[in-house]
Amino acid sequence: MDNKRTRQLGNKYVILAALSMAFYGCKNDKPEPEIKEDIAKVEQPKEVFEFGFKLNDFIVKRDTIRKGDSFGVILERNKLGYPKIFHIAEKAKDTFDIRKLQIGKPYTLLFSKDSLELPELFVYQPTREDYVVIYFKDSIHAYKRKKPIKYIEKTVTGVITSSISETLDEQGISPVLTNKLADEIYAWTIDFNRLQKGDRFKVIYTDKYIDDTIYGGIHDVKAAYFEHNNEPFYAFRFQTDSLKGIVDYFNEEAKNLRRAFLKSPIAFGRISSRYNLKRRIAYYGYKLRPHKGTDFAAPVGTPIRATANGTVTESTRRGGNGKYVKIRHNATFETQYLHMSRRHVNVGQFVKQGDVIGYVGMTGNTGGPHVCYRFWKNGRQVDPFREKLPEAKPISDSLKEKYLDYIKPIKYQLDNIFFEPEVRDNNEFNEPIIKQAES
Repeated sequence: MDNKRTRQLGNKYVILAALSMAFYGCKNDKPEPEIKEDIAKVEQPKEVFEFGFKLNDFIVKRDTIRKGDSFGVILERNKLGYPKIFHIAEKAKDTFDIRKLQIGKPYTLLFSKDSLELPELFVYQPTREDYVVIYFKDSIHAYKRKKPIKYIEKTVTGVITSSISETLDEQGISPVLTNKLADEIYAWTIDFNRLQKGDRFKVIYTDKYIDDTIYGGIHDVKAAYFEHNNEPFYAFRFQTDSLKGIVDYFNEEAKNLRRAFLKSPIAFGRISSRYNLKRRIAYYGYKLRPHKGTDFAAPVGTPIRATANGTVTESTRRGGNGKYVKIRHNATFETQYLHMSRRHVNVGQFVKQGDVIGYVGMTGNTGGPHVCYRFWKNGRQVDPFREKLPEAKPISDSLKEKYLDYIKPIKYQLDNIFFEPEVRDNNEFNEPIIKQAES
């Protein structure tokens, strides 16, 4: 009996030992790490198109025309012989005169992707928008094209603290917009040299982009609102002659913003001395020395503009006037511009309003750089700021109704552009801010 029991106990211990070994063996068995195979992702090169060609198919070389470069020199430098160069030039001359390559302009050569790496076409860019292609791989042909242009409408508002140029510059807006507002749109109605702190404006304008990404500058101003001395000035761009492409700016009542004469012969500057027939100067012992002009102070070299269309009758240097230009505009009006550093026009030359006729200087009797602007009416010098000067040609009656219909949605859009920190409510638009200008 004892032996039997002993055998049973022995079997139990054997079983327990076997189970323990199995348990610990399983516990120590670690699964083998999974081996992951790294698969490199091969990105396909992005397809690049320009000038109507897939650039990935070529070796691309870009450069600019340098002094001494010519079409022949460039191609010879890139493995083409003169007999072929001459043949290419002859074939291309009806499309483009290769002698007119300008220093500093960019060009592109596309080469074959083979062991020879020979040039197959030449692209010249006279402007950022225009380009000329001369293809000469198999056959020779040349043509002119324009890059695709996209126009994007934008808006900007501002409140004057010192000057409009500073206000726009703080927002990163091109100075071209300042010039358009001051020189083209409001040059006849607002003196930008005398803006007041708190004057404000809003503008709808169009930016131009070449090939979608290259900024081409401000294209045009569609509409503007300027509040100067609490007085509103609207301006809407409108084409009055589609055949001649004549465009002008009119206000909300269809009145032309232009006048026959600009308010100032310089774009930016200050009036340092006004027309004054009773002027007395201490230097001359307070004797009566009438000042029959208006002085505009500006740095030497500032462009001086003709204030109206006309013909140059004098362009010379004489006595205290220094270097000056005189223009006859019609049988009634003449203007004169004194103390120039350099004259830019000749006698008999016809000039248009805004054309540069000279540059600010200090020639003749002058204590500092400025232009003395003199104005004649019927042969007598007068103060242009006290004269009722003629307006530009008004919009025709046949176009007036069309114009007023055209500007309705634009004025609505303009009136609902908000100045900071004005806040919109939950509606799509608030009531127009410019109450005094509501139609």
